[in-house]
Amino acid sequence: MIQSSELILNPDGSIYHLNLLPDHISDTILTVGDPGRVAQVSRHFDSIEFETTHREFVTHVGYYRGKRFTVLSTGMGTDNIDIVMNEARCAGEHRLHVAHGAPRSRAAQVAHHPAGHQRQPAGRRAHWHHAGHRARRGPRQPHAVLPLMETGLETEIATELQQSLGLPFAPYVVRGDDLLREQVGAGMVMGNTLTCPGFYGPQGRSLRLDLRQPDYIARLQNFRHQSAEGLFRLSNFEMETAGYYSLGRLLGHEVLSLNAIVANRATGEFAENAGAIVDAMIERTLQRL
Repeated sequence: MIQSSELILNPDGSIYHLNLLPDHISDTILTVGDPGRVAQVSRHFDSIEFETTHREFVTHVGYYRGKRFTVLSTGMGTDNIDIVMNEARCAGEHRLHVAHGAPRSRAAQVAHHPAGHQRQPAGRRAHWHHAGHRARRGPRQPHAVLPLMETGLETEIATELQQSLGLPFAPYVVRGDDLLREQVGAGMVMGNTLTCPGFYGPQGRSLRLDLRQPDYIARLQNFRHQSAEGLFRLSNFEMETAGYYSLGRLLGHEVLSLNAIVANRATGEFAENAGAIVDAMIERTLQRL
């Protein structure tokens, strides 16, 4: 039995932060950071059967072309990913008070992060639906839970990243789900996303404070790792993917992360039609799931 202090339920039996019951968890979960983007996804649904809001967590459950989806906002950063993935997993189990294994499930995140000018599936990371090649380093959250069991290549890349960027910690590198990437990512740009624990300094932005490494962006642009799988290079920034990919691996979920690229950090440009870029990615993703 899980103690009540560890798995907290609301008076109606729903999970503490998300306010969700087992019936609200679909086989495929789409996550977005911005609570307002949940409706941007669900407006494509043929019907919506359930809606709830609690703090930054907004959830809509509905059907698109006969398939049932749960769309859930996480808010910003990997800290909330810990809440979302653990509570959604527990809420999806029929007996919330009993600790037991659950079958592998699909999930997906329709993302919304800056870093270029095209839609991009991200590779190594940790999500319920993103897309790409490999996912990357971010806050060391997973190491507070269980060893991540990175592959040899992932460990090699992490070590080189630490050395190249002069990081005071070993980052983690995690690959997204290959089957989901093939299913959803066709025609998209496959890339490797850097998950950062912040939007300004951690992503090389300097407003009122100077950066410790003024050449941070250039270091990231120039990073290369050659292996039998090909050339590994970083392609964009965001703040959640690595958390999804790592917890997805630990919990046994199929996870993919998709990023709508609306800002080009190298040229300083921001897409004028950012909303349309995100919406097109959402619609394409729904059609392929």
